[in-house]
Amino acid sequence: MPRRVDTSPLYIAIDTGGTFTDCVWIDRGQVRALKVFSTPDDPSRAIAEAVAQICESRSITLLHGTTVGTNTLLQRNGARVALVTTAGFEDVIEIGRQARPKLYDLFFDRVEPLVPSGLRFGVEERTDCAGKILQKPSAAELRKLAAGIRKQKPDAIAISLLFSFANPKNELSVAAALKGLELPLSASHRILPEFREFERTSTVVVNAYLQPVMQKYLSNLQQRMEKQSAGSRIFVMQSSGGIASLAAAVKEPVRTVLSGPAGGVVGADAMAQRSEYDQVISFDMGGTSTDVALIDRVPRAGNQSEVAGFPVGVPMLDIHTVGAGGGSIARFDAGGALRVGPESAGADPGPICYGRGLQPTVTDANLILGRLRSEKFLGGKFHLDEVRTRRVMSQWLKKQRAGQSLEQFASGVIRVVNATMEKAMRVVSVERGYDSRQFTLVAFGGAGGLHACELAQALRIPRVIVPALPGALSAFGILVSDVVKDYSKTVLLRAKSELPVQALDREFAALRRKAEKDFRAEGWAGKIRHAASIDVRYSGQGYEINVPYDRRVIDSFRQEHRRRYGYDYPDREVELVTVRLRASIPSSISTKRLSDPKKDAGGQKPQQATVIFSGRKTPSTIWQRDQLPRGRKLSGPAIIVEYSATTVVPPRAVFRIDAAGNLIIDIRL
Repeated sequence: MPRRVDTSPLYIAIDTGGTFTDCVWIDRGQVRALKVFSTPDDPSRAIAEAVAQICESRSITLLHGTTVGTNTLLQRNGARVALVTTAGFEDVIEIGRQARPKLYDLFFDRVEPLVPSGLRFGVEERTDCAGKILQKPSAAELRKLAAGIRKQKPDAIAISLLFSFANPKNELSVAAALKGLELPLSASHRILPEFREFERTSTVVVNAYLQPVMQKYLSNLQQRMEKQSAGSRIFVMQSSGGIASLAAAVKEPVRTVLSGPAGGVVGADAMAQRSEYDQVISFDMGGTSTDVALIDRVPRAGNQSEVAGFPVGVPMLDIHTVGAGGGSIARFDAGGALRVGPESAGADPGPICYGRGLQPTVTDANLILGRLRSEKFLGGKFHLDEVRTRRVMSQWLKKQRAGQSLEQFASGVIRVVNATMEKAMRVVSVERGYDSRQFTLVAFGGAGGLHACELAQALRIPRVIVPALPGALSAFGILVSDVVKDYSKTVLLRAKSELPVQALDREFAALRRKAEKDFRAEGWAGKIRHAASIDVRYSGQGYEINVPYDRRVIDSFRQEHRRRYGYDYPDREVELVTVRLRASIPSSISTKRLSDPKKDAGGQKPQQATVIFSGRKTPSTIWQRDQLPRGRKLSGPAIIVEYSATTVVPPRAVFRIDAAGNLIIDIRL
């Protein structure tokens, strides 16, 4: 009897990191993971190699978290952009907000705008704040504008006219006049129909800057996938925590700049929910950076962020990133103080223990302290070279005249990098009015489990969760993400006790119709869920707080203002500034239906080794994660190894595998 061939598409989620490219897919109800070294020169090459290892015969649906947008901004190698603004506002992106990153530093380096002055064009037109057209651009001026832009030979065009969010007619006229140039066009009334001229212009410029780069990258990736598997489809993770179609990502790449980290937050929330914890701090430590976020029952997206020094106004999950990862390079500064990061060894040359690096990193320090096991890395498929690490690090320390032993230096590296990550966690928790003692730390990424318990102790967090497949949790989050589209519009209405319900309902109805139209145009099936919210502030304030939209909006705003700032104004008028709608279609993949990667293999004897904790050599137990008996409480010190990560359990901590397959570590504070 001929063997039945599975012709259904295989869903593969891929998160491209600085050191590893992580892949997650589901095979017969079980979560599978694969890690391959990233290829920074062409990220799509590592993806194609990974997909070839996973599957060769079936059609592929690829869900992709990409760092192309972030890296393009950091390296400033994006498109040559022409900016069209209302005459007199050409220099808005250079003037900015006059905010100084360091108030008393007279010599700080200002971030140069992405559009030089020679590529900024002003148009004689004007729309007032109520949306009334006061002056239309003339046909002659539009022809002159098109000729001037053609002469400069840009790669893309950004259009941001004054008050286009209130009435986009003039912006549409400019876009129509420039259509003949056959260049990617980013118009502000489509990208970000909100007030604040600088932030709106910056966002549309970033979008135009990324468009040709992202289009080329995704086109190249699609061609590679088609060669391997005809009929393959690609979807891209957004910074807001939802999946978008390939066409949408090409049109609005500004929504993908925190693509990979957003997948980690979604994955952390999904796995914590399985263990019935809904207040968590996600801690994603990879090879290059660490991303932290606070989840208070649901992941929330902020609407004003900064990426590589540029304001971006599209929704992004509230993620704080620091340059601290397994590949972060340790060094002594001019004053002799030990520094770790933000520079990283990345995938090439990588840490010393990978065989090519020559500078000490956090990964090397963990190996020296016995926290990483050279024979257990990547399930034993990759051997860490401890002999080389000790030799090269000793030579490096001798050149630095540090006067320290290897173990003392390694312990110092861990303390310094932990201090950097602890500060990041305080930013998203304590500094925003949250009590970290009420939260659970969800640790993932290739290096998250190595540092999580020490950070939890420092912040007095009582519990750490290390999910199954922690080194690939960002990819898992991408796999289970909903399809999401975000919409917004500035309305600026005033209220004191009664809401202008009819006006607000009318605006939200228009956004829901647009969402319905966009989902159906892209061919999405399924019921669309809507989450309405609104930005509110007290009259006279300069910044808003976003709260869910219902009939208790004003009370909710005052309560949140009091929680965040410690006071409110019960009798003061409020302004309803911007309405927002998050439309989504739920993922067809439910985490509740997934079985654990491996069945309970309890009963096998663990190994013993010496690990350095707080400068002292301590006998510790080395567990293979799939050997841990389900539900049984065990005590540290211990090292728990698995394919995608290693977890360090300090002395006195108690750990167990719960019913959901998560590793739960109770911290003795």
